[in-house]
Amino acid sequence: MPLLPTTGLWANPDFMRLWAAQAVSALGSRLTRTALPVIAILTLGAGPEGVAWLAALGVAPAVVVGLLAGGFVDRNHKRPLLIAADLARAALVLSVPVAAWMGGLTLEHLYVVAALAGAATALFQMADNAYLPALVGKDRLVEANSKIEATDATAEIAGPALAGILIRTVTAPVTMVLDALSYLWSAALLARIRTREALAPPSGAVGAVARLVDDLRVGMGHGARHPVIGPIFAAVGLQAFFGGFFFALYMLYTLRTLALDEATVGIIIGVGGVGAILGSLIARPIAAALGTGPALVVTLALGQAASLLIPAAAQAGPLMIPLLVLHQLLGDGMLVAFIVLAVSLRQTLLPTEVLGRVNATFQVLTGVMLPLGTVAAGLFADRLGVEAAIWLGVIGGLLAPLVLLRPAILRLRKVEVPA
Repeated sequence: MPLLPTTGLWANPDFMRLWAAQAVSALGSRLTRTALPVIAILTLGAGPEGVAWLAALGVAPAVVVGLLAGGFVDRNHKRPLLIAADLARAALVLSVPVAAWMGGLTLEHLYVVAALAGAATALFQMADNAYLPALVGKDRLVEANSKIEATDATAEIAGPALAGILIRTVTAPVTMVLDALSYLWSAALLARIRTREALAPPSGAVGAVARLVDDLRVGMGHGARHPVIGPIFAAVGLQAFFGGFFFALYMLYTLRTLALDEATVGIIIGVGGVGAILGSLIARPIAAALGTGPALVVTLALGQAASLLIPAAAQAGPLMIPLLVLHQLLGDGMLVAFIVLAVSLRQTLLPTEVLGRVNATFQVLTGVMLPLGTVAAGLFADRLGVEAAIWLGVIGGLLAPLVLLRPAILRLRKVEVPA
């Protein structure tokens, strides 16, 4: 009996290579995400400010890459970009244990690795989203995105726990060597993909600045101004801004306000990975039952409404932990289903030759709104208290699905040919 099904995209060898590459890489990236701050704290003696800068530098480059590289992705073959991003991440991650064993590792070295690896990851994600339609066809995008999201969610469950075991048994530097090997394995799998990708004809020679301005115009024009993608763009921006409240305050709220211990909070957060897997599996059935547009609204609405369980847990007594667990299951599940449908719509409704620039526009939007929400959360928490700021984030997040209540979305019944 085969280990995996042999129907649908499981029978597509090139998709299987891409899926396997992403599975290994996703697991490996969780190892480094856990190991970098451990090295910073235990080996280099970094304090809270140093660790905060390390985390920020891991996500901030996405804005710069999104601004500069969207058109570059559209104008070039995607597979070489994916391979180059993997090789760059392997070299960067491997530099950390090498420097540690030579006695020359510094906090500044970790900053550079976090920033450049974050930039390479942003480029990989942009190229991957633009490449998928060429690999599987637009009629199989929901299926493909569901499988990829399920794999990523599995890595989110297993990765941090595996990282903790490896760091304790073989040390953090050796753990990062394993991550570097995962990127090399991903690059090797991607190199075996045989599907040929068609490129749009060149638009003529123009200056670099003019081309950048034109790329931004194309990305915004096909994204923010599209009758379906535009409302999704606005909803994602609102969700990212108010999601910043939880990004900033969730650990503080659970550890101090609710007085939970670190192990309990870690287990609760891990349940979110289970919810994410369920969300990736139910995206297609929900779209088939309700229609793609209504399913988009319902999944985002339920995902945001689940956040009400977080502040409600403070007054729930013995039901405190069950409510937080239910939030992780329902909230992460519905939001992942929303992401699967939203990305599939983007890949289906927009011309393939502009996907890189539109993906970049979404990446810039999230990269700007999430930090703004984080800063706003800190300001409100200082003045109103953590629990009040959490409530503000919950109520604000409920605005996101309201933006999707447009006729163009509600009438959108089907964008995928059934498998």
